[in-house]
Amino acid sequence: MNISKKLMISGILFLGIALGFAGCSEQKVAQTECGAITVAEMNWASAEMLAHIDKVVLENGYGCEVELVPGSTMPTATSMMEKGEPDVAPELWINAVRIALDAATAEGRLHYAAEVFSDTGEEGWWIPQYIADANPDIQTVEDALNRPDLFPHPEGDGAALYTCPSGWNCQLSTNNLFKAFGAEAKGFRLVDPGSGAGLSGAISKAYDQGEGWMGYYWAPTAILGKYPMKKLSFDVPHDNDEWNTCTSQEDCADPQKNSWVVSSVYTVVTDRFKQEAGVGMDYIVKRALPNSTINALLAWKEDNQATGADAAMHFLSNYSEWHDWVDGSAKAKIESAL
Repeated sequence: MNISKKLMISGILFLGIALGFAGCSEQKVAQTECGAITVAEMNWASAEMLAHIDKVVLENGYGCEVELVPGSTMPTATSMMEKGEPDVAPELWINAVRIALDAATAEGRLHYAAEVFSDTGEEGWWIPQYIADANPDIQTVEDALNRPDLFPHPEGDGAALYTCPSGWNCQLSTNNLFKAFGAEAKGFRLVDPGSGAGLSGAISKAYDQGEGWMGYYWAPTAILGKYPMKKLSFDVPHDNDEWNTCTSQEDCADPQKNSWVVSSVYTVVTDRFKQEAGVGMDYIVKRALPNSTINALLAWKEDNQATGADAAMHFLSNYSEWHDWVDGSAKAKIESAL
């Protein structure tokens, strides 16, 4: 074989090997590339902060193109189940839509990722601790409903029980339990606070004025860190079937007394995100925080009148929990972007 043929064969072999390496490289990039995704920025403080944490981490650590879109429990869950968008709901309180979500995950259309709060979430009806201390006989919902004089309506007519803003599934559950416990006959009227800020503001106002207050709230939150509150017992066993088929449903015709379900709070992602986000999914399945950290962050956010984006940067700059959620390369990229 002459030299020219040897050179030609060597060139062909080299080209084949180079193309092979290029193909492997492209395949690796395709497997780890995150691409363009949408993340729901839910309309309460902890979920808003988590959405911005996800945006910073996914964009700077994993090269995703992240668009934050407005969200709330029912509209976001419904859109994810029916349209496959947004790609990520960072903090979805799933009890409200568990049956439908379980079906969607069983079919592989959606996936549960991390349980957001490592201590779980907490929901129910609360009264100020100073009301509980002054009236130690009030331990249950029935006890409180039998004292309408302690919980004045803001319009000065009867007693008030504060429900959730429209669009939050807890409004359905609170309204149904309000009926089941016969609260209207005992002199109570439901008050829609209009927003999450309105709900927390009502608690702050009651504390500032030393007045009675009764209504729905949840933890972890800055408010329950600042203002001691007593969660009332519903004093009946939790009936999960009743909760799923009636208590939490809009068309519940004959609601029965029930205890509030233990709150399950997950990050939920679409199948497209799981399949295409690559290492971005590895981060999402690890992202969880204890309630104590969430409470501290939300208190900082409120005290500093900060945005969700501000709180995210405060967390990433001053806390180390997130170091365990990402690999070393992503950590270095994120820290350089802070």
